Amino acid sequence: MAVAELPMVDTLARPLRDLRISVTDRCQFRCTYCMPREVFGRDFVFMPRAQLLTFEELTRLARLFADLGVRKLRLTGGEPLLRRDLDKLVAMLAAVDGIQDIALTTNGALLADRAGALAAAGLRRVTVSLDSLDDAVFMALNDAGYPVARVLAAIDAAAEAGLAPVKVNMVVRRGMNEQSILPMAAHFRHSGHVLRFIEYMDVGTTNGWRLDDVVPAAEIISEIDRQWPLEPVEAAYPGEVARRYRYRDGAGEIGVIASVTQPFCRGCTRARLAADGQLYTCLFAATGHDLRGPMRAGTSDQALREILTAIWTRRTDRYSEQRTRQTRHTRHVKPKVEMSHIGG
Repeated sequence: MAVAELPMVDTLARPLRDLRISVTDRCQFRCTYCMPREVFGRDFVFMPRAQLLTFEELTRLARLFADLGVRKLRLTGGEPLLRRDLDKLVAMLAAVDGIQDIALTTNGALLADRAGALAAAGLRRVTVSLDSLDDAVFMALNDAGYPVARVLAAIDAAAEAGLAPVKVNMVVRRGMNEQSILPMAAHFRHSGHVLRFIEYMDVGTTNGWRLDDVVPAAEIISEIDRQWPLEPVEAAYPGEVARRYRYRDGAGEIGVIASVTQPFCRGCTRARLAADGQLYTCLFAATGHDLRGPMRAGTSDQALREILTAIWTRRTDRYSEQRTRQTRHTRHVKPKVEMSHIGG
């Protein structure tokens, strides 16, 4: 099928341009804001292998999404590098007509050994999570005893493999790591990489999120600007979620992702495919749409396209806008899919 010339849009006129593909719900870390150990402990039951979409099924869906306007793919998890032979999936996705960019979000634990193979397969970009340069703080957050040095080594390996500039994501949670903002900024100035600060979000219902724990993006930018003056940078493309700033002295660029205090729902062009084939149209969704069932039942490509079109064109999601207006006035928490399941 030829790629559609007119974009498919939802009820708020948002086109579908980005697909985040979770390849596993498993992770070695137990980050307190994502997979707290008291919930995701030894007895937690993860998806059986038979429930995971195969590489062939993922590629088929990527091709159908590309027909409907998707241009960028991002592989997520859980920790996506726990999925065996992920470079083979990257190569399959890179061959899909219409896909212009494939990226990966990872905790970095397995990246150093695999960056070369992933880049050779067609991976274009990588984002690495690192919440502090202080080992004690970082280990308290990842709750897996994983040291900062190994994440920094993974970032270096990714750059050497041709995946530079690396994006480095720091989730900022008040009372946990806000004291790491300036040290992180200092470390990545002049590095060529892009540090992005993410407001602590209420994804899922297990991380104990409170509004008081959020360090607003404006506060983060103000703190850095006092030390190293900043100036805003125009968005690189429509729907970019990070607000970009560059150092006035030419030391590089940072970004802030302010889903809580500065919602960007009106520009959201993302769909999210969970590892079990559930399609979610919002990071904060409560339920998804089953695609694995129809695929395994023999549904044709055309019928699947019609399913995808119906899902997206009826989309009304704007959770962050609604949450920002309502959070201060209610303590009611609605069930939402967990970050480790939907892939962030």
